[in-house]
Amino acid sequence: MLITDTAALAAFCSAVRGAPYIAVDTEFMREKTYYARLCLVQVAYGEHAAAIDPLAPNMDMTPLRDLLCDTGTIKVLHSAVQDLEIFLQKIGEVPSPVFDTQIAAAVCGHGDQPGYAKLAASMLGVQLDKASQATDWSLRPLSERQITYALGDVTHLCRIYEMLQEELERDGRAAWVAEDMAALLKPSRYQVLPHDAYKRVKLRRPKRRDLAVLRELAAWREQMAMERDIPRNWIVRDDALAEITLHTPSDRQQLGRVRTLKPHVANGADGDAMLAAVARALALPEDEWPEVTRGRPPVSGHESQVALLQALLRLRCDAHDVAMPMVAKRADLDRIATEDDPDVAALSGWRREIFGADALELRAGRLALTGRGRGVGEVRVTNDDA
Repeated sequence: MLITDTAALAAFCSAVRGAPYIAVDTEFMREKTYYARLCLVQVAYGEHAAAIDPLAPNMDMTPLRDLLCDTGTIKVLHSAVQDLEIFLQKIGEVPSPVFDTQIAAAVCGHGDQPGYAKLAASMLGVQLDKASQATDWSLRPLSERQITYALGDVTHLCRIYEMLQEELERDGRAAWVAEDMAALLKPSRYQVLPHDAYKRVKLRRPKRRDLAVLRELAAWREQMAMERDIPRNWIVRDDALAEITLHTPSDRQQLGRVRTLKPHVANGADGDAMLAAVARALALPEDEWPEVTRGRPPVSGHESQVALLQALLRLRCDAHDVAMPMVAKRADLDRIATEDDPDVAALSGWRREIFGADALELRAGRLALTGRGRGVGEVRVTNDDA
């Protein structure tokens, strides 16, 4: 069902209100805008399934907003981050509670970040038609093929969710997933702070003063991209920001020498704004400049320790049938091997229970790995062993 008017939307939302969960997905475009343009929202539960058109004339999305904000109904999504970012932008809050089937599938041993089509094939035996995935969802009218594709993203998701829930309950892992789902609800995860935008622009061997200049320039660009709702690189490209940062021009003539900056930009209002940003940064006292993040010097035995931690990680993940990156990534292992008190996810919650605590024991020499048949075993090291 394609919903294109408010009355039909209100009736659909009324029909599914009070459901224990609803499957939700979105189709959007953002190639030519800063903010994602929401083009379609799909919702399903039981015999109810609808593709809701937010671009339809005079469409009031309030009934859907109320449904998404109903804390008595779980919102089931696959790879939820982008969808939740869009909902935060459109309705002012992150819908809760949520259940991300991609996270749950990884915890249940279905691979690392498994795609929706892969889960539909492996769990349901359904081969999805992905030909409509890359179509322009902003064009109207939508084709029957597009609508069928869009609805398939939520009707099959209902069955996948129910099967994953059974696996989690059977294996005692519902609490594991709950920790990760709670992290998805933090609005700060989806909010962009212009003052921090400089961190996405690469400078080679920057000094603190360079970062101060880049911070002002990138914050201005981010704010302009938000206000004009266009991609940030349409304002000025990263390489141009980097060149301006390194040369700190003080007038239009100097700014015009930046190779990747178009003349009309250098000589216009945006050029003046960039020059003002450079001047603001240069006027800052040194104690307000950003710190330079330096890579830590190599630690003796670091790679060997990481190799041991990787072996332990694989051993534990194989035993629990969970994807290794779901428990710890290479960067986590680097920090466990070289820092006294690393603040990494692998050392908290369920990850600590199955891996993190013994990773610290291995690093401290109180746990050893040994060959066992064709595999690897663990040996607790006593004081006498030491």
